[in-house]
Amino acid sequence: MDRALPKKRWNSKRITLVAGGVGILALIFASYYFTSGNARLNVDAERITISEVREDSFREFIPVNGTVLPITSIFLDASVGGRVEEKFVEDGAKLTKGDPIMRLSNTDLELSLVTQETQVYNNLTQMQIAQTAAQQTSIANRNQMADADNALKEAKRIFDLNQTLYDKKAVGKQEYLQAKNNYDYQVERIKLTRENIAQDSIRSAQTLEQNKQLYSSGMSALELMRRKVGDLILRAPVDGQLTSFDAEIGQSKNPGERLGQIDVLTGFKVRADIDEHYISRIYPDLEGEFTFAGKSYKLVIKKVYTQVTNGRFQVDMEFVNEVPDGIRRGQTLQIRLALSDETTAVLLAKGGFYQQTGGNWVFKLTEDGKTAYRVDVQLGRQNPDYYEVVSGLEPGDKVVTSSYETYDRVQELSISN
Repeated sequence: MDRALPKKRWNSKRITLVAGGVGILALIFASYYFTSGNARLNVDAERITISEVREDSFREFIPVNGTVLPITSIFLDASVGGRVEEKFVEDGAKLTKGDPIMRLSNTDLELSLVTQETQVYNNLTQMQIAQTAAQQTSIANRNQMADADNALKEAKRIFDLNQTLYDKKAVGKQEYLQAKNNYDYQVERIKLTRENIAQDSIRSAQTLEQNKQLYSSGMSALELMRRKVGDLILRAPVDGQLTSFDAEIGQSKNPGERLGQIDVLTGFKVRADIDEHYISRIYPDLEGEFTFAGKSYKLVIKKVYTQVTNGRFQVDMEFVNEVPDGIRRGQTLQIRLALSDETTAVLLAKGGFYQQTGGNWVFKLTEDGKTAYRVDVQLGRQNPDYYEVVSGLEPGDKVVTSSYETYDRVQELSISN
């Protein structure tokens, strides 16, 4: 026969309801606790970082990465185009000024040189012909002048003689007038001869000068063409190391195309990238410092490139006093770039707290070190290690500088060892 079972007081449904109610009450209590303005949180001393505020020398600087470059780099561009016929050296070779690097061929350029040479030789021939013609004309003019001068002298002698004889009635008037007319004619003749010789001299001089200018222009053009043909052999412009050399046999190169560069090995510089946030505070003569092989070295800014690309700009820095032994082109240096002179200031070590507080407040420890409470502060300049304390803290104060990620509603920290 059937038997009645006793009814259970705690079933799964009731247990779930009770647990849910307890959870809701806990959340309400926690919310009240953390928003009441007197929230207190227990923390383990080993899980936080405590730093002491101190007064010490301070210098504002920022960390930047710099790349070692040659003190001077000269780009090698193709001044004339052509086909790569021969390579005399390979990338990385150390060269002396004038050493050949590679040879190009350009048939059109070489034909133009031959044409220009022919033109210059034609101009030279024309100039020589003009000089010979001028000399011949000058000789003919001198002969003509000598004949005219001699004829004038003879006509004057006969005229003077006939005039004397005519005055003495020794010759007739007809003979006298004939002598006079001949003399007058010779006088006019020598005038015309002189004018003709002067005009011939001017024309000859002008023609000779024009031929000289034409020849001179042709020679200048020929010299330029010869240099262009000479540029088919690429040579090192200075002593240095060939880098970024890009050329293969049979490859065609266009005028102006970059072929490589020569790095002058007499020294190095460092090119650093800096965030655009600091562009108004960066100027020449600012100093930087880096450590290499356990030794500290100094750099100074020599040039600022104000163009901003992808939120960054560049500066060129040169070594002060000495260059580290063993440094190489392309090496990366971690530089501490100073933005101010060294002064004495109240300092607080950097830490994760800044991300939550923005430097507006910190947890300051009591003298017994068991409690930390919020205090308002004002922080000023900074470097990778410290913040400058403007107000709110004194030397000797101890501050929690680790992350405040879970402390946003906490007013006090109870620190347990």
